[in-house]
Amino acid sequence: MIVAERKQKVMIDKFDKFGEEMPDGRLMAPSDGKIYRLREAILLSKQLGRPLTQEEIRQFEV
Repeated sequence: MIVAERKQKVMIDKFDKFGEEMPDGRLMAPSDGKIYRLREAILLSKQLGRPLTQEEIRQFEV
């Protein structure tokens, strides 16, 4: 019981500090401006059972 309480408190502490290291509020890296057909890329990735390589993802660039 005590262990569960400690874990919960740690998670709350991390939640309260979320975003402190992101001064401009971004949650991810800035976009490179390219647009992709993501649905098709995701379907191919699922069929292959692995992430796509850079060469494979280029074929989905718009």
